[in-house]
Amino acid sequence: MAASCRVALAALLHDLGKFAERARIPEALAKDADGNTRQAIEELLACPESNGRRTHIHAAYTAIAMDLLEAWLPELTGEDMTPFAPWRDKNADDSIINAAARHHRPETFLQWIIATADRLASGFEREEFVAYNQAPDEEDKKLNHYTTRQWTLLEGIHLEAGGEETTPAYRYPLKPLSPEAIFPAPAKVGETGDKAAAQADYLELWQQYQAGLQAIPASHRANLPLWLDHFDSLWLAFTHAIPSATAGIGGRVRPDVSLYDHSRTTAALAVALWRFHADQGHDPEMVRESLRAQWDRERAGHDAARQAWETEKFLLVQGDFTGIQEFIFSGGESQRQVARLLRGRSFYVSLLSELAALKVLEALDLPPLSQVVNAAGKFLVVAPNTPEAVAKLCDVQDELNRWFIEHTYGQSAINLAWLPAAAKDFRHGIAESPFRELIKRLFEQLEAAKLRRFDLCGATPPEAVRRGFLDRFEHGECKIDGRSPAACQLEDGVWVSELAWDQVHTGKWLAHQDRLLITRQRIQPLAEGQTLNQLRLPIFGYHVLFTGAEEVSGKFGGEAKSGNLLRAWDFSLPESADAPLWNGYARRAINAFLPRFAEPDAWESDRYRGLDDLDDFEPHPLTPKTLNHLARDDRRLGETGRWVGVEALMTLKGDIDNLGLIFQKGLERPTFARMAALSRQVNAFFTIWLPWLCRKEFPNTYTVFAGGDDFFLIGPWRSTIRLAQRMHKDFARYVAGNPELHFSAGLSMSKPGLPIRHLAQQAEAALEDAKKLPGKNAVTCFGQSVSWSTFTDLMAREEALEQLSRELKLSAGYLYGLLHLTDMAADQTRPENALWHSRFAYRTRRMLEARIRNEGDRDAAERKRRQLQQQLAVEIASQGIERHRAAYKIALFTYLYQQRD
Repeated sequence: MAASCRVALAALLHDLGKFAERARIPEALAKDADGNTRQAIEELLACPESNGRRTHIHAAYTAIAMDLLEAWLPELTGEDMTPFAPWRDKNADDSIINAAARHHRPETFLQWIIATADRLASGFEREEFVAYNQAPDEEDKKLNHYTTRQWTLLEGIHLEAGGEETTPAYRYPLKPLSPEAIFPAPAKVGETGDKAAAQADYLELWQQYQAGLQAIPASHRANLPLWLDHFDSLWLAFTHAIPSATAGIGGRVRPDVSLYDHSRTTAALAVALWRFHADQGHDPEMVRESLRAQWDRERAGHDAARQAWETEKFLLVQGDFTGIQEFIFSGGESQRQVARLLRGRSFYVSLLSELAALKVLEALDLPPLSQVVNAAGKFLVVAPNTPEAVAKLCDVQDELNRWFIEHTYGQSAINLAWLPAAAKDFRHGIAESPFRELIKRLFEQLEAAKLRRFDLCGATPPEAVRRGFLDRFEHGECKIDGRSPAACQLEDGVWVSELAWDQVHTGKWLAHQDRLLITRQRIQPLAEGQTLNQLRLPIFGYHVLFTGAEEVSGKFGGEAKSGNLLRAWDFSLPESADAPLWNGYARRAINAFLPRFAEPDAWESDRYRGLDDLDDFEPHPLTPKTLNHLARDDRRLGETGRWVGVEALMTLKGDIDNLGLIFQKGLERPTFARMAALSRQVNAFFTIWLPWLCRKEFPNTYTVFAGGDDFFLIGPWRSTIRLAQRMHKDFARYVAGNPELHFSAGLSMSKPGLPIRHLAQQAEAALEDAKKLPGKNAVTCFGQSVSWSTFTDLMAREEALEQLSRELKLSAGYLYGLLHLTDMAADQTRPENALWHSRFAYRTRRMLEARIRNEGDRDAAERKRRQLQQQLAVEIASQGIERHRAAYKIALFTYLYQQRD
């Protein structure tokens, strides 16, 4: 594991010099006693030469920057630096620093390992890389490697083949990762062509990165996997918007992949490639010659080159959580602890996926960087394709199966699927794409694995389930899930299963804690009587503990040094929209925002009268709200001093349309790095922006789950409709206005006492109805499915209806009568329905005549009546019923439900 971590670190930092060189760090330009700069010295060692000049100067800066940051990195020199040189001299040919820096001019076995991984992550063909390696850094152009900003990958997604590639119109700002920084801006805003200003921007970002590196606890450096996990989050925070490739823009180089995504996939490939050869005892010199031949145009037809391209050295391991909705929403009719249970179960899905991936990594002795994707219950790990690796994966699948059968009775599972791949499979191709075909095979492999869940034709239930199962019901069944043996009590004395106990307490601790610790052994209290927020149930052999911020609970240095602490994850929310998502620890994008009472005595207000004795509500300052409280949050005080508006919840469920096609066909030139970037960016909207949006503008929203490509939210009914509109608008901005990227959603209204699984079923049905519209990109609300553009217009009609009703004091009877007219207008099969317009005119005239009957002059009253009738006819009959038919109910119901007493 330690050796794999060192290879991963060297590969991850191979392009650190791009960051440092664009910042023009002053240390590189300082002169020694002979008048030579450090840059000039390192160029001779690391940079290739073409036409009498050095190219890819960033390689020299990689060595300089690693040397500069050494004090805050794990040991880079020493007696045991396996597999790198064991000498103390960090300038040894096979040191970590040289392996990282010499990827454009490799010499040794390990340097060729990283150089090959670098090229495969970019999808290079042999000839294409040779041209790229000779491309100079065009400093004299207005848009060069300093001034070019990262292009938007999502803007370039197209599902229809054909057409020429165009330059995107948007760029990502050169800022640390934050909720605000994930949105692109017009190119003219970010790319000014001012080289000095661009270098200053890079230097500011570099200085923030240096300070962030020092925030990783020093006591964690000796635990390489733990430290690497922290460093990965730091690297993401400060390199997510740095374009990886800028040399040769205008040819086949497109700066649409970040330094983070490129270096991350390079690290995963490098570890797998090194381990494939090291685990099988291959001669390093023979491997070095084979890799050299792989990229040598003069040896293209040699057996060594062909073997290097065609041998299946990589094993792509996928994990997929199936049965997520059953896991979250299953249970009896009891509504006990429903709010805590919801957020606890949702968190648990993320936790199970993370720990299943960790189990795979540990079983194969792979570092955190070997896990390329982890979002929405799915993960991808790059492993060496060896018989031992496959055998260990089978053992891991067995262990996962036993856990899920024992604790969920097979209703949920995490399936593993693995697929061998050769170097040739990672080429993006020109006429055809081997990597696109690899993605297709990956999808097919995972679908096949889902159909073999638990290997039901050959497996037997775990002994713990088969032996004396009925004898375990001494305390009856779990009062939450209604099926498991009860094993422990909640604070109110109710008997539940250990899994339910953990889920309820997870929901409780999420409200007050910011970090999560994963350990091999349970952490023991430091003092008698101390209570730790630790889950009862081990998950795949790991123990889980919730803890507060570092200044409150400490750094757990002793646990880190002993190896007991495997991971420490920060899931705190940022303090502002532009605050970097970095607090010194590995970050996991878990939507931990909870609706809370803003004032200490808010629960005593008249709005919530009668709700102070709920069994899942503890009245103390900043306590999370229950669903019953949320159902009343859209009510308002009317003119009579009474609360007005229906007491109801709205469930919002949605997902991105055509996601499978987007991954399989959407990228013009798919590469491993681009695929990883696409997965990360799709996930970021729901895991970074959505929690911030809820905290800032929709604080009464419960996020049941949000990540990957889908989301499930519950909140006050009217606010949730507004949230759906806002999400649609912001997602369009997030994808730079690409009309081929969109999501559909279902909105379902209900009373707060309805069992949560029924809420889920109703929302799912609404979403399915929305997906049935041609082209999708639709929403269902109040039983009507419409396009998002139509929905936006209907919300405008609702606002106009509200204004008319306020000015003309339209009666509830008149407005409810419009619902029947929308049905008539929608059903053209019956001839009498054509009379809807006449009935509208008749009812409107009668209503207005009664309203202005006693307003003085008869002729003036008639003129006013005609004027008002025309106004209502245009807004309601023409722009409402005639244009939208039955869908106009969306505007009507939205308005009417706000008026109910």
